[in-house]
Amino acid sequence: MVASMSVEEKAGQLLMVPLFAGNPATDVKSLVQDSHVGSVVLLGNWNGGTTSVAKVSSTLQGYAPDNAKLLIGVDQEGGQVQHLTGSGFSDMPSAVEQGRLSTDALRSSAATWGRELKSAGVNVDLAPVAGTVSTASRSQNAPIGALDRDFGLDAAGNGQHAAAFITGMKSAGVMTTVKHFPGLGAVTGNTDFTDQGITDTTTKLDGGQVEGFRQALAARPDMVMMSLATYQAIDSSQPAAFSKTIIDDYLRAKLGFQGVVTSDSVSAEAVSSIPARDLGVRFVAAGGDLICIGDYENVGSIIDGLVSKAKSDAAFAQSLDRSAQRVLTLKINAGLAKSS
Repeated sequence: MVASMSVEEKAGQLLMVPLFAGNPATDVKSLVQDSHVGSVVLLGNWNGGTTSVAKVSSTLQGYAPDNAKLLIGVDQEGGQVQHLTGSGFSDMPSAVEQGRLSTDALRSSAATWGRELKSAGVNVDLAPVAGTVSTASRSQNAPIGALDRDFGLDAAGNGQHAAAFITGMKSAGVMTTVKHFPGLGAVTGNTDFTDQGITDTTTKLDGGQVEGFRQALAARPDMVMMSLATYQAIDSSQPAAFSKTIIDDYLRAKLGFQGVVTSDSVSAEAVSSIPARDLGVRFVAAGGDLICIGDYENVGSIIDGLVSKAKSDAAFAQSLDRSAQRVLTLKINAGLAKSS
């Protein structure tokens, strides 16, 4: 499939663009049909229930070519991070509350939540969080602890509960995304909203909160989402999402994850100083595949950057091909794409 695609088509498969609650599906029609975008994330408070979301999902899939349908994702973690509500969707407890369940009970609950997503046409849950809060207090950890987004245990316990969540969702036919590698539990700032307090000075590879991800990866999640924080003891020169040391050399080569690696939203304040044209290029060059974008304003520049770099740099063109292959392999395995 990749060999038969244009550079523009391959680049489009590497983007996940937003559709905001209350807006029509036509907001992304041109991006899917003309820019070949292959994934959509539903953002905001979709409170119309499963029937309403299913209608939107069906419309979105109608924009995509028959041989490569869309990944349709949502942040459906529970508690304060549940974007889909209303009739047909459970009121999901926070991850901290989920962490108080046995792993068997969580697995069963996640299967129920997964069936709800499946009925709404959503095929990817951008969850669970596998990081472990290690700041002095939970409230000091803005991205995770303050929002009760972790399972509230030690790293191994977090990982075991993340694995149960993944397995439950998988039984319902919904793909999962363990995040935010290698963990946001030791920073104070939320990378979505600030570029301050987002340098982790303690996390190291082969220990600490990384153990939670190791446990979660044993359940074979479909995707791993990269953090936009910087890890001083691992690669102090750039955020994890742009670090070949963290993605290619560790997550892939050492931990053995060969699936799709996605970014946290590159529209975040944490990376706002980086030119939009460079965001996708840096991510793919580091070993990433699916670029999650939270703002339409950046989409055109990110695509242009990928296409321009691939046409001028043979080595990067090979990286682009590998990323497209991983995304399309995921889609084929999920019944969303076919090679002939």
